Amino acid sequence: MSKKPKTAITPTREEDFPAWYQEVIKAADMAENAPVRGCMNIKPYGYALWENIQQIFDVWLKDYGVQNASFPVLIPVSFLEKEAEHVEGFAKECAVVTHHRLEADPEKGGLRPAPSAELEEPYVVRPTSETIIGDAMSRWIQSYRDLPMKLNQWGSVMRWEMRTRMFLRTAEFFWHEGHNAFKDADGAKGDCLHVLDLYEKFFREYLAIPGIKGIKTADERFPGAVETYCIESLMQDGKALQAATTHDLGQNFAKSCEIKFQDKDSTEKFVHTTSWAFSSRIIGAMIMMHADDDGMIMPPRVAPYQIKILPIIRDDADTDRVMTYANELKAKLKEMGLKAHLNDSDARTGDKIWGSVKKGVPLRVEIGGREVDDGTLTHVRRDIGRDSKTTCTMDEFTASVSGILDDIHDQLYARSLARQDAQMVEISGVNALDEHFEKGGLGLVKIDAALLDSAEYDAVKKKHSLTTRCLPFDSDGAKALVAKAY
Repeated sequence: MSKKPKTAITPTREEDFPAWYQEVIKAADMAENAPVRGCMNIKPYGYALWENIQQIFDVWLKDYGVQNASFPVLIPVSFLEKEAEHVEGFAKECAVVTHHRLEADPEKGGLRPAPSAELEEPYVVRPTSETIIGDAMSRWIQSYRDLPMKLNQWGSVMRWEMRTRMFLRTAEFFWHEGHNAFKDADGAKGDCLHVLDLYEKFFREYLAIPGIKGIKTADERFPGAVETYCIESLMQDGKALQAATTHDLGQNFAKSCEIKFQDKDSTEKFVHTTSWAFSSRIIGAMIMMHADDDGMIMPPRVAPYQIKILPIIRDDADTDRVMTYANELKAKLKEMGLKAHLNDSDARTGDKIWGSVKKGVPLRVEIGGREVDDGTLTHVRRDIGRDSKTTCTMDEFTASVSGILDDIHDQLYARSLARQDAQMVEISGVNALDEHFEKGGLGLVKIDAALLDSAEYDAVKKKHSLTTRCLPFDSDGAKALVAKAY
């Protein structure tokens, strides 16, 4: 009987996917649970990944004419009350600030909110910013000449989640949120579709994440929106994840926030607004889509380090020449605009190698005394492993490294897309849908959209804890995607 191969992560994906996911984050040293309920401390390696995502996409937003701004993290409750559907959609998730001072508690000890410091009006820690940005737009927009107005802020929001998981679903999470205003409905719809295309392109070209674009059904639509567009992606365990959304808010928030403009014909009109975002849960998607039983696999174009250089020093006499050679390589890679990290710690060779593997560094370079003597180096791809081990000269490596990194990205995307395609099935009716999930089926199931309004569909959806993900664009609304989801 063959012995099960040892893996860096236990349990494996097959044994316990949720526990495996948590262990990957721990092994890669990306984040930890915080003392604040449902929140996380993002460690430097995890935050470097988010910074790279932010810095790349921020340039794309600015190229589209979006300007960054910042708005308060505290939102008056009265602002949310202006838009009834919006406040109803977020009411159960709001963290509420009611006092502005603490005092000693004479009965229980410790501290308590001072009864004399109760706020006249409570605030919520922003779950999203439509209302407070709408308030600003009502002053900043006066004429058709002020349109379109395209704003974005990078920050965090809080939604009081009951069950949390790092990166994937936390009470506080990081995101960017765009809020744009247009003079007509066509401008707003065009904005939603354009940004959705930017998301798809960014996920494909930088995160190696494939997805399916579509329209959310009414029950899954953003509170207060006229239409919500989305990208749905499939994780390795066959569950779906909403990767990003754009929302056409029509004139709903414009009317509640009094965002008006004077048109060319001197008539006063309400603007049409949009909002859109992706969040730090996209890091959770990257983990669930690309990682394996040895740890994380970073897509090269957003990886904190694209190349890890590991000096292998077995004799103290080799230290200076090995480090000189390794630093020479690092300098050359830096000149090429690549992110290379030299591990010059005194950790054991095996620990250095496994550390690089678990962190998912795309390309590992090993340099020892023999490589220095021969003018060579040895490199290993994280996505393939030891079977990719190659020895070549430094010049040969620097000439080929960009192509190797591109191929790693392409292979990550190709295998994720192949998995998504293999786990998408089309089913003819509700009974077949029930049978599919009764047998333990997963993946994305495509059904006739006409079935969504039936009591039979609602019963099957409830029985198997399914959600209607979207109406894919390529079906023109005739089909719906159904799945178990995060």
